[in-house]
Amino acid sequence: MRALYESHGPLLLHSLMRWTGGDRQAAEDLLQETMLRAWRNLRTLEDASARSWLLTVARRLAIDASRSRAARPPECGDEPLGHIAARHDHVEQVLDRAVLSPALAGLPDPQRAVLFHVYYLHSTMRQTAETLGIPEGTVKTRTRHALRTLRGDLADQLQHAC
Repeated sequence: MRALYESHGPLLLHSLMRWTGGDRQAAEDLLQETMLRAWRNLRTLEDASARSWLLTVARRLAIDASRSRAARPPECGDEPLGHIAARHDHVEQVLDRAVLSPALAGLPDPQRAVLFHVYYLHSTMRQTAETLGIPEGTVKTRTRHALRTLRGDLADQLQHAC
């Protein structure tokens, strides 16, 4: 088997590199599969016909691999996903509004005002307290109570929807 690989391996790898479009990893994988099939058929291989048999097997494996890749969707590249622009999903925004609007409407005005400043305007607790003219501790308490109420209301909506 070693003699077979040493005498025909370089030619097979060169041919497979051409057939895989220069993809060395794919060519090496196909070479390994070709040599595995040669090992399984070692007793039937004759020295005179070994090269043509190996080239035929390698070519057929390359064709099968190419067809298999064409049948699957293309794989993602190696670039980080951060470079791919995220599309803004308006459907998700509409659904959020449809669910959150009634729940927010059920909150008392002071709690709703605090949530508006903290989550919608992205104000800090201190900024919210200064804007609304209330102590920072009151902002934290109202935020906690409002979120607890919203969680309960949304959980009830989810149970009724199912």
